[in-house]
Parts: sequence; C-alpha cells; structure tokens
Amino acid sequence: MAAPATPDSGAVERIVIENAAIATVDAQDTEYASGHIVVAGNRIESIGAGKAPEGLANVVRRVDATGHLVTPGLINTHHHFYQWITRGLATDHNLFNWLVALYPTWARIDEQMTYAAAQGSLGMMARGGVTTAMDHHYVFPKGSGDLSGSIIRAASEMGVRFTLARGSMDRSEKDGGLPPDFAVETLEGALAATEETVKKHHDASFDAMTQVAVAPCSPFSVSTELMKQGAELARRLGVRLHTHGSETVEEEKFCHELFGMGPTDYFESTGWLGDDVWMAHCVHMNDSDIAAFARTGTGVAHCPSSNARLAAGIARVPDMLKAGVPVGLGVDGTASNESGELHTELRNALLINRLGAHKEAALNARQALRLGTYGGAQVLGRATQIGSLEAGKLADLVLWKIDGIGHASIADPVTAIVFGAAAPVTLSLVNGRPVVENGRLLHADEDAIARSTRDEAQRLARIAAES
Repeated sequence: MAAPATPDSGAVERIVIENAAIATVDAQDTEYASGHIVVAGNRIESIGAGKAPEGLANVVRRVDATGHLVTPGLINTHHHFYQWITRGLATDHNLFNWLVALYPTWARIDEQMTYAAAQGSLGMMARGGVTTAMDHHYVFPKGSGDLSGSIIRAASEMGVRFTLARGSMDRSEKDGGLPPDFAVETLEGALAATEETVKKHHDASFDAMTQVAVAPCSPFSVSTELMKQGAELARRLGVRLHTHGSETVEEEKFCHELFGMGPTDYFESTGWLGDDVWMAHCVHMNDSDIAAFARTGTGVAHCPSSNARLAAGIARVPDMLKAGVPVGLGVDGTASNESGELHTELRNALLINRLGAHKEAALNARQALRLGTYGGAQVLGRATQIGSLEAGKLADLVLWKIDGIGHASIADPVTAIVFGAAAPVTLSLVNGRPVVENGRLLHADEDAIARSTRDEAQRLARIAAES
C-alpha cells in the first residue's frame, strides 16, 4: 500500500530525537552509532547520522537519547489476551492435556473479564516495547457480551496499534473436538459474527490503528467447512487469515487420522496457504511443508517460550528464513507464557533455536531483532507502514536504555537488548504519540489494572468451580 501524501510540513508538530544509537532494521540493516530521528505528526520525517537538521518548525519536544538504542517498535503476531486471568495453571502439561484442563474455565469468560485481561496483556507488552499487538480471540460463550468490542476498546485506550484476529470454534466435544459444547459457535453463527466484526472495526487505511483478521482456531476445534468458508469470507472482505498450525506431533496425528493428510496439505486443501495468511507455531514442519509456505508466502508467528512451556518442540526458524518464509514473533497466550512480554522472545528465539540442528549458527542478534520488528510487520501485512525506521513510515519506535548496570558494559547495542537482560523502555511512540515513558504506561493506571485482573481471575475461578 502506498503512503498517502504527507501533511503540510509547516503545520505538523515535530519530535526530535538525537544522540541515539539507531538500528533501523531496513533492507540494508542500516545502523548509526549516533544519529537522529525527526517525527512529524504520525510519520518518520527523517533519520540519519549526527544531529537533526537545523531550522525545523513546530518542534514540540527534543529528546537527548544519549545512552539509548532506538529500534522500530516490537510487533506481536500471536496472543490470547483472555488467558491473562488464568496464568500459572496446568504448568506441567503438554498442549492437548493443557487445553483439556483449561477449556472448562475459559468457557466461563465474559465481557468484563476479557476487558480486564486485555488491559493486563496490552499493558505488559507496551511497557516492554510492543507498539503493535494482536489478539487471537476464539472463545465466545453464549451470553458473554461483546467480547471483541471489549478487547478493541482496551487496545484503543492503551494507545497501541492493534489487530484483532476474530477467532471461532464449531467442533466441540460431541464432534470429537476439545472445547465444551456450550463454548463453541455454529458454523453460520461464527461466519456471521466474524463478518460483522470486520465490517464494524476493520480499518484498511495506511495509518490504521485497528485491523481485523478472520481466524478459526485450529484444525482440531474447527470444522473443514468453517476453514473453507472462513477463507472465502476473508478474501471477499479483503482481510488477512490467521490460525494455529503444526504445533504438536499430536496435531499431526489428528490431521492424518481425521483428514488423511498432514496439517500443511490440509491447510492447502481448504484454501489456507497464501500471502494473506499467517499461522502460529509451525513447530513440526518438514522440508515439503516449509517449501509450501515459501512458495505461497504464508507467514509464521514463532512463539519460542510457549513452545518450550508446553514441550511442543523447536520450530525450524533458520530453515524457514533461508527458504524465504515470512516469520514474526509471538508471545502466545499467557496461560502458556506467564511473562506476557515480547522483548524476552527476542532472546528466547535466539537461544532456543541454537539448541536445534544449526547450533550457534541458527540466529544472531540482528536476525532476532528483525523477527520482532520487520518480520512481524510482514506477517501482519503491514511491512510498507511499520517494522523498520525509514522516512515516510509510521512513527512507531522505542528508546531502550542501555547505559545502566544491566547493559553498559555490553559493547554492541543490538547485542545488549537481545542477549542481555530486558532493557528498560525510556520512551515508546505509537503513531507519533508517546504511550510509555520511563517504563510506565501513560494512558492507563497500572495499579488499577493489577487489581482488576486479580479480581477477575478470582471471579472466573469461583464461577468455574461452581460450574
């Protein structure tokens, strides 16, 4: 998508950032040891070495970023916000047993719970440098209220860019699936509600703050008809498609038993491979699967911490990247990654992939940073707008403090934030607007969110126990 014309340069307000180390994550991996960024309105106006140009009009703020690394804002490509209020449960389970243990509780969520959980999930990510978040929400119990609206409202209030992957399930226990019968939708109901959500909330503009994707949950909780018609719906409406894929060996066995083929072949048979599709996990992929994703441009949301928490395995990320598969990073739901932070996934992606076949050559620090920024923009279909620091792109960026005790003695700034401890966020801009300063949220009360998420977690636990 081409960028619309920039507003009159004399009328916009500007923020000038100077004296920063900068990792642009552009196509050339351009970096500056000491450089500047000029933000005009919601766009990056200029970026380069040394001081900002003289004589800039309407400069409302100047930031001396000495001791900081500036990167594109982090982009989360897979999450389940509602799980914020069921953290720390079933901690020694694999995926299928974990789902069986938790679905009866998840099936009792309501609008008040999803709003509080979204606040907690978004707040934790934003404090850790996420500027674009997504939520794959697929649990819609009957009579639970406007769950999609509550999640979108939380993201809007927090000030982050957001993609809602409107999920669905229509294969319940009676059909051989895992969710309780009352926690799933009908085929017709899921398609109608998804279309309504897209029409009500999706913004296709260059600087959109809210977008919606069509996202049936997974092969083992969704009928083949919902997969097929979901893909047709997404393409008719011009939005992206998201689901879980190839997460565990049990899923592969399930697909062979039920469909007579592996997950990737099944996805292709239902219209679910393409450059408008991204899938979460993709742990158990053979060479043919990776080639199919590369051939079709299908993206992957890599969730290293969740894959480890549920003992799913190590995704073949180096092989995917070599083949040309778009790969971003995901937190995944916080019932399988209790920290809920994406910046820790930079480090975990690098370390866990080095336990695989490629060992120390699997990923380096800059590749990990690219996964969390430009790679995420690719899989969300927004690489022309966000994911790298370039003139004309949207002003989503983060200032990481690297002159403190945790990082000052690490020679290379990118190595510092990837290999080192989680770096503090001094300033985070989304669409040119500050959302975090000195590690604190600017548009939400963190203490109030902590109280409400604790209360809603306890309320959900009581309701589930009584049921």
